[in-house]
Amino acid sequence: MYSISDLENRLVPSERMPVLFVGHGTPMNAIQDNEYSRTWTALGRELPKPQAIIVISAHWLTQGGTAITDAPKNPIIYDFYGFPPELYNVKYDTKGDHDVAQLVAKQLLDDMERYEIALDHQWGLDHGTWSVLKWLSPHPSVPVLQISIDYSLPLPKLYELFTRLRRLRDHGVIFIGSGNIVHSLRAMRNDGATWDWAAEFDHIAQEAIEHRDLDVLLDPFTASPSARLSIPTDDHYRPLITALSLLHPDEQLHYFNESIDLGSVSMRSFVTA
Repeated sequence: MYSISDLENRLVPSERMPVLFVGHGTPMNAIQDNEYSRTWTALGRELPKPQAIIVISAHWLTQGGTAITDAPKNPIIYDFYGFPPELYNVKYDTKGDHDVAQLVAKQLLDDMERYEIALDHQWGLDHGTWSVLKWLSPHPSVPVLQISIDYSLPLPKLYELFTRLRRLRDHGVIFIGSGNIVHSLRAMRNDGATWDWAAEFDHIAQEAIEHRDLDVLLDPFTASPSARLSIPTDDHYRPLITALSLLHPDEQLHYFNESIDLGSVSMRSFVTA
């Protein structure tokens, strides 16, 4: 059993690590050489060396509590169907870290009552994580963890919860929120065109992010009717909120992969500058 001081020594003070929000899009981005995968590869070469990588993916939703992976080795989850066989053959070998998971749990529980934080060694890495990290960090030598998204929390409560992890950025942790600002699978198209409402809400979100307009970001459906079409369910929007909660007020952002794919999936992403 580790004491709190032992756990805090596990992640030693460091330069401030970046926060990323990554629009991950289709699982096919994991095996395709395209504008998205090339940008992820280039960005990965520029990131500082972390002590741990922690991803909040749209594809791990829990109810009434938050879970953190803590298995010694992370299995890959192929959480999709109907794709080419080579996608199911992708391997991404990473280790977890029970000590880091405990430290994350301690930070999330700080001053909270009657809220459940669970360590989970069954989940592994879903495609919201490995399809992106495969390019950003092809051969990680540091632990990789996932944190689930409590789908029962209103967006302002979710934002407040993840602010508790902000200080870990000064202890070698790179955080990545993986989802999509606009994510409407039923409206996808293959003709190269973009729906007007998708472009409109992507722009609204961009401006709100730049101005840190939490009134809009935490209640997007009041901003424009385009929000309802762009966020039919907010599972892919929530990782954006977790990434924003980890920012310091004075931080500048660099956007990348700013296009809209398949007409209705915003790939807009950012990294702290």
